[in-house]
Amino acid sequence: MPYRRLPNTDQARIRALKAVVVKADIYNVYDLAVSLKTLTNVRNFLTKFEAAQTYYAECFERQAQAGRKHQANVKTARLYISHFIQVLNLAVIRSEVRKAHKEFYGLDTSNNNVPDLSTESALAEWGRKIVDGENRRISQGGIPIYNPTIAKVRVHYDIFMESYEKQKNLQALTSRSLDALASMRATADELILDIWNQVEKKYEGITPNEKRLDLCRDYGLIYYYRTGEKHNEQAVR
Repeated sequence: MPYRRLPNTDQARIRALKAVVVKADIYNVYDLAVSLKTLTNVRNFLTKFEAAQTYYAECFERQAQAGRKHQANVKTARLYISHFIQVLNLAVIRSEVRKAHKEFYGLDTSNNNVPDLSTESALAEWGRKIVDGENRRISQGGIPIYNPTIAKVRVHYDIFMESYEKQKNLQALTSRSLDALASMRATADELILDIWNQVEKKYEGITPNEKRLDLCRDYGLIYYYRTGEKHNEQAVR
């Protein structure tokens, strides 16, 4: 015997629920294999579930589109911040900047390593430290670092921070919309299970078996055959 399996994606859940609504639009509700109460519950729920799925898809797409531009801003900001620190370290090596002044930037005075800038949070932190540190050093009479200047670094850092905050907000929206959608899946599965049980009950006495299955499939039920099962059933008939 073939076996049924409940949908495991949101789109498949929507298709399964819509199958019953389509049936109701074509036939008299009293000829349906499901109760009027179930049909009413499906109609009410389906509207909300489709809206939640559409909203999540829109949030995800906005995040993805903004993310591509954001990654370009990340790359540029990382390049300028890293380059500035390297130039600053070279100035310290040439004694153009006092080693102790690296503390203005939060940099380790015992080595000339560039801090780990691999994460966006680290990039946000170090960009702020570098901008603040250079401004503080210059205010105390220090010679500005050139190529790149802190003004150039600040421009790309500000662009990065703007898209960084925007991306975090978009991620939060996507996460909330997904949580809302996920919270509705159990109800969707309960409705689908109820529909399928009612449909199979309605047609349980229909023969041959394949005709019964086709009547159930019209209501969105999905059946799977085990390896070789369909071929064997056809051979028997």
